[in-house]
Amino acid sequence: MSDMEIPVGPQHPALKEPESFRFELEGEIVKSVDIRLGYVHRGIERACQDRTWVQAVYLIERICGICSHSHTTCFCQAVEDIAGLEVPRRARYIRSLIGEMERIHSHLLWLGLAGHEVGFDTLFMYAWRDREVILDALEAISGNRVNYGMNTIGGVRRDLTDRDVEELRSAIRILEERVGYYTDVALEESTFRNRLEGVGKITKQQAIDLGTVGPTARAAGVNVDLRRDDPYAAYDEIPFNVVTAEAGDLLAAAEVRLGEIRESIGIMKYILDNLPDGPIAVKAPRRIPPGEACSRYEAPRGEDIHYVRSSGGDKPERVKVRAPTLANINAVAESMKGVRVADIPIIIAGIDPCFSCTDRMVRLEDRISGRVEVLRWQDLSRRYRR
Repeated sequence: MSDMEIPVGPQHPALKEPESFRFELEGEIVKSVDIRLGYVHRGIERACQDRTWVQAVYLIERICGICSHSHTTCFCQAVEDIAGLEVPRRARYIRSLIGEMERIHSHLLWLGLAGHEVGFDTLFMYAWRDREVILDALEAISGNRVNYGMNTIGGVRRDLTDRDVEELRSAIRILEERVGYYTDVALEESTFRNRLEGVGKITKQQAIDLGTVGPTARAAGVNVDLRRDDPYAAYDEIPFNVVTAEAGDLLAAAEVRLGEIRESIGIMKYILDNLPDGPIAVKAPRRIPPGEACSRYEAPRGEDIHYVRSSGGDKPERVKVRAPTLANINAVAESMKGVRVADIPIIIAGIDPCFSCTDRMVRLEDRISGRVEVLRWQDLSRRYRR
């Protein structure tokens, strides 16, 4: 049977964000995939250089609607490292609490979309209904459901009241019951299980070689989690388990994410029971001293990295973000080999991609000729490979 090539994207019903995939097929079997990023680049890294340090925090928060707290925490940690700021213990606990709430709502979002992609829309509606519980709790604490605005350089902007704590305990009781139900559905219900088992599979060695991070790596047996391996915020004081699986397929990814929701609930309980007293922030200088720092954060999708450099002014000199989707995108290309065309949407969704986080452009300027060229990152990598 002759080979053929089909495009998926940049605009396609199976994609929640515009990206371009070109699949080489033999019949209905995928032989290879070429992934081209860069369609939703927003220039946030460059825009940070024209804003003050505090303004940059709010801009960084808009890198991703699902991981907004992840990005601001990662950025603030880098700036605090450069400035030598000691974040109060209570603020570090609150950062960890919001981070785990964000992890729960991200994983429930993934579970619902996974159900939708395989035609199990009842699971989609139930998961998103119960996701509202955590979103309502986030709104009660911060005033917002998506971009919470909780972080500031030196700590957090809002404290937890006794009423917030009681509402969180009530939300936890609801979520504990529902997560048990979803675990039974995802791992035992034949419609969901048969559709994900063995699909999008990568081995542990492939996950390591490709630099895979987060639940995608842990589903393949890679026991890595920055909260334990390189603790930040209050994670050096909080007991929890790193959830892993061995199969490396999408069913294992569902198992890991559901396990992580249970662990996040346990972390939330511990924080509420052991929340220290004291201030929630220290005063940060308007001008950050010269220096540079690299910060890492275990976002819901995996390791998030922020590099920040200061020249001693009131604006960043350089901000560089490596979102987890960029680390996981190669796993998509590898796990596509040998699957059927019908599996393409769920495999793409399997890493919980955020292409807006990932996309970036490169501006090349020849100082002699004055010629300027703007390239997507993949165009640049191809040029240098040649």
